[in-house]
Amino acid sequence: MSSEIRLAFAHPSERSEATASRGPLDRISLRDHVVEVEIGAFQAERGTTQRICFNVVVEVMPLSGPIDDDVDRILSYDRVTEAIARALAEERLNLLETLAERVAELILHEPQAVRAFVRIEKLDRGPGALGVEIVRGRDKLHVDQTEDLRPHPRLVYLSNAAIASDNLKGWIDQLEHRDRPLIICVGASDLAVPQTGHAMTQRRIDLLAIEQNAWQLAARDLRCKVVSTRTELDWAMKNGQICVWAPSKIVLDAVDGPSAKPSNAVALAAWFAATFEAGEMLVIGASLPEGADVPLRAVPVEQPDL
Repeated sequence: MSSEIRLAFAHPSERSEATASRGPLDRISLRDHVVEVEIGAFQAERGTTQRICFNVVVEVMPLSGPIDDDVDRILSYDRVTEAIARALAEERLNLLETLAERVAELILHEPQAVRAFVRIEKLDRGPGALGVEIVRGRDKLHVDQTEDLRPHPRLVYLSNAAIASDNLKGWIDQLEHRDRPLIICVGASDLAVPQTGHAMTQRRIDLLAIEQNAWQLAARDLRCKVVSTRTELDWAMKNGQICVWAPSKIVLDAVDGPSAKPSNAVALAAWFAATFEAGEMLVIGASLPEGADVPLRAVPVEQPDL
């Protein structure tokens, strides 16, 4: 078998290496990801599902500094599987070529991605695998300025009185089934926070005090999951998980960080709401922050309906 034919049927990772431009690129890959879905142009393919297999390689620019074991610095594998799931969920498709184009475009919207190799094969249409493979580069990406790829969550700030309220479960029940992802923010508990007399160390202690209270809320309602990274928050919002924000990492990593101190937890939550382009911020049992860049609504602790 000639090298050209062998390469044509090799895994996309080999094609990526063979066709790479000058300069090093990193690669992440998804191998043999099988999904059962209705797809195909023939009448025999309608009203029934078949297995299709995805092999995807994404070339990414190497990081300029150390990774520091930080998930927010890399292109998460979840982005690849999410692109596949989203492309399949949009509508029933006739052609693998259309599906491959949509998967590649979704992946290339990620800022780290340079090129995407997408191979899709039908496993049930014959004795072998029938498929298509495409290569797309970021330089050819069609950017639709009207498309919003990030969900706009509803952010809820809970005071300590709200956390302790008998209405807590009812509020979460109501918010869980509304049309926006739900992120909950809290402040420190009512226990005294250690005072260091040093601004930088005090900031970290105050942030940790908020995180301790976040874990206390998670213990009160097991639907609430404490999350700390942008990657995890993005995944949770897309998958209907209720999040409680642990602020240390995002606050400390922010280039243009909040002016509010962690001790002013409502203002800190408003900064976070603006950072994630929240569609609304509810403040239950506390005063509304000043100068917030998101729509605000105050809710008394005594009010059971939101």
